[in-house]
Amino acid sequence: MQRKVLIVEDSKTSMNLMRSLITKAKLRPICTTSLVEAKHIFSSSAPEEYLCAVVNFNLPDAPNGEAIDFAIESFLPTIVITGSINESTRTTILNKSVVDYIPKENPQVYEYLTRLLNRLDKNKKVGVLVVDDSRVNRHAMTALLRRHNFITFEASNAEQGVEYLRSHSNIKLVIIDENISGVSSIQMMSELRKTYSKEDLGIIGITSDTTSGLSARFIKSGATDYLNKPYCHEEFFCRIMQNVERLENIETIRRVANSDYLTGLPNRRHFFTRVAASLTIKPKSQSLAIIDIDHFKKVNDTYGHDCGDFTLKELAKLVAEYFIDYTAARFGGEEFCVYFSNTAPEKVLQIMEDFREAIANKILTFEKKKLSCTVSIGLTHKSKGGINAMIRLADEHLYSAKNNGRNQVVDD
Repeated sequence: MQRKVLIVEDSKTSMNLMRSLITKAKLRPICTTSLVEAKHIFSSSAPEEYLCAVVNFNLPDAPNGEAIDFAIESFLPTIVITGSINESTRTTILNKSVVDYIPKENPQVYEYLTRLLNRLDKNKKVGVLVVDDSRVNRHAMTALLRRHNFITFEASNAEQGVEYLRSHSNIKLVIIDENISGVSSIQMMSELRKTYSKEDLGIIGITSDTTSGLSARFIKSGATDYLNKPYCHEEFFCRIMQNVERLENIETIRRVANSDYLTGLPNRRHFFTRVAASLTIKPKSQSLAIIDIDHFKKVNDTYGHDCGDFTLKELAKLVAEYFIDYTAARFGGEEFCVYFSNTAPEKVLQIMEDFREAIANKILTFEKKKLSCTVSIGLTHKSKGGINAMIRLADEHLYSAKNNGRNQVVDD
């Protein structure tokens, strides 16, 4: 279902710009020009259909932010836009439970709206842990975080915080106040870094001390950022967003570095990394298979390289499906590799035979042309000599499968 965004704005120029940005974000803009119209349209819809509301602070029938109050009371995360950026207006807006506000200074600031909309959707899967021995402070921070749709967790001390991290893998950010029970905030940060790298977990330290260099000690002990108390809502949200987006950018870089650009499968480099990790638990049995598409050059020559790429992608889908519990990768060209640990050789052989048969029976349709292909598979269960020796053995068996007629599995 395409999520809706309620817009309450009486300026045609501003409305058109927001409609365009919201549509570009793959959301459905519901446009209204007054508080009365917004109430009428919203009353005929289910609230869960809406991601949020974007509301002008000053409207002809709601000159003092009454439309903002309506959106908040309707349990809609509310983003405010305003033509006035004086301190009085800013204070009035931030005293309400809004997500954020955007001044109409220039067209570029509306790009921030796109960023906010994307975050409101993504944040529903992001956990943030607040560690503070003050219940009032914890509740205040989690209330702010929930405005942005974050999943929130609260702990009064380091021990509780660590337990939450162990049991909730969706926690990507920890906010630690200088005052926590038991071990100090500095000690907690240091201990967390023994388990969680800066690429996997963000840590923000919060302090009211601006003279002793505690903020610098936070950073040196493993924090990725810090906030001084008292902080304003805007800075709080900017720091949170900055840290979460940093982690997402790192994850994107990792995914690109570890994935094959065409098929999306893990690449050769990532394959060896994952196998090395598997070997640390000293598996009782290991198997390795190399899969090669038969007569792939003929596919390219007959139907073109676009069809060849299509064939590789379709085969990769089956590789991902069949070997979801194992380590599979595209090795290059028309070759794929699968590693098995702690799986009986006879079971591995049956899996590979089932896969070979599934490929042989699959009919591909490319630009209304029907085609099919087969694969040859070299398989070894001999792990002496390590992973490189296994690859050489599997490659020898693959060569035999090719020479003996193709569309078959050859193993030790």
